[in-house]
Amino acid sequence: MSLLFVANAEALVLPRPFNNKITAAFVFGDSTVDPGNNNYVRTLFRSNFPPYGMDFKGQTPTGRFTNGKLTTDLVVSYIGIKEYLPPYLDPNLSIEELMTGVSFASAGTGLDPLTAQISSVISLPKQLEYFKEYKNRLQSAIGKKRMEAIIKEAVFLVSCGTNDFVVNYFTLPIRRKNYTASAYQQFVLQNLKQVLQDLWDEGARRISVTGLPPTGCLPAVITLNSKNAILERGCIEKFSRAAVEYNQVLQNELNSMQSILAHHGAKITYIDIFTPLVDMIEGLGKHVPVIVAATGIIFHGRFNLCRLSAVKDDTGGGDDGDGDDSNSDDDEGSFKTMKII
Repeated sequence: MSLLFVANAEALVLPRPFNNKITAAFVFGDSTVDPGNNNYVRTLFRSNFPPYGMDFKGQTPTGRFTNGKLTTDLVVSYIGIKEYLPPYLDPNLSIEELMTGVSFASAGTGLDPLTAQISSVISLPKQLEYFKEYKNRLQSAIGKKRMEAIIKEAVFLVSCGTNDFVVNYFTLPIRRKNYTASAYQQFVLQNLKQVLQDLWDEGARRISVTGLPPTGCLPAVITLNSKNAILERGCIEKFSRAAVEYNQVLQNELNSMQSILAHHGAKITYIDIFTPLVDMIEGLGKHVPVIVAATGIIFHGRFNLCRLSAVKDDTGGGDDGDGDDSNSDDDEGSFKTMKII
C-alpha cells in the first residue's frame, strides 16, 4: 500500500523545458507508478474499476491507483514526451509509443522478493527482465544504434519500498523472525542497489529514486493499527519512524553512488516525497485533492488525518516533534564493467 498525491494536477503541467534532450522515460516500482500493468496479471491488486479514473480522460479507470493522472504522467507531459506513460504489458502499444518510454511498475510489489509473492504481482527482477525484453523488441524494430541512443538519453525512475514495510514487515511475522527493523532496512536497500546496478548495466545513466512517504499516516495503516480506528486517527509512529530512517540511509547511498559515477555520466538523484506529504498533512486548512493508492480510498478537500507534530505511538506513547529521532561523457565500455555496489 503506497501513497501518491496530486494537487491541482493539470495546473502543474508547464511548457516543455528549453533545449530538453530527454528521449524517453522508464519507470519501475509499485502502485505509485503503475499505469495498469496489473490489469494483465492474475492478482487482486487492481484498480481498473470505478471510482478510480473518475477524473481521467473519459472518466476511464485505466488501472492507475488514482482518480486521474499519476505523477509520472505529469512528468512525461512536462518533459514534452507524451501525455501519458503507458503500461508495458499493454498488448496494443505501437513501436512509436514504445520508443518514448513505458512503465514496468506493478502495484503491490516491493524490493523484498517476498512482498511481490504475497500480492501475486510483478517483482522488481521481473520488471527488469521486461526492460531487457523491451530493448530487444525496440532493437528489432529500429536497430541497435537508435535503441541505444534512446536509452542513453532517457530518464529512469524507481518508486518502491512502501509495501515492504507496510504489507510485509510490520504486518506479517515472517521477516520479523529474522530481521530487526534496521536490519530489514539494510536488506531492502541492498536489493535496491542491485536494481540500480542492473539498470546501470543495461545503459541507464539518469536515475531517480523516490524515498518512502510517511507510512504511518496512510489511512489503511491507521485503520489497522489504531486502538480506535474511528476516533483515534493519529499517525502510527513506528511506521513513519522506519520511513525516516530508511530515507536517510537511502539518501546517503545515492549520494555516494553519484560521487563515484559522476565522471562516467551518471546522474543519480533522490526524490523526497516524505516532506511534501508531511507539509500537506500538517496544512489542515489547505484544500488539496489527495489520492491514496492501493487502499481504495480517495479524499477530496481537506486532508486532515493527523498532524505529524502529534504522531501517535503505537505503544501508547506521547508526541514526537518532527517524527524523527533517529540517532561528463558516458564511458560506453563501462556499461558492463562498472560496479556501483
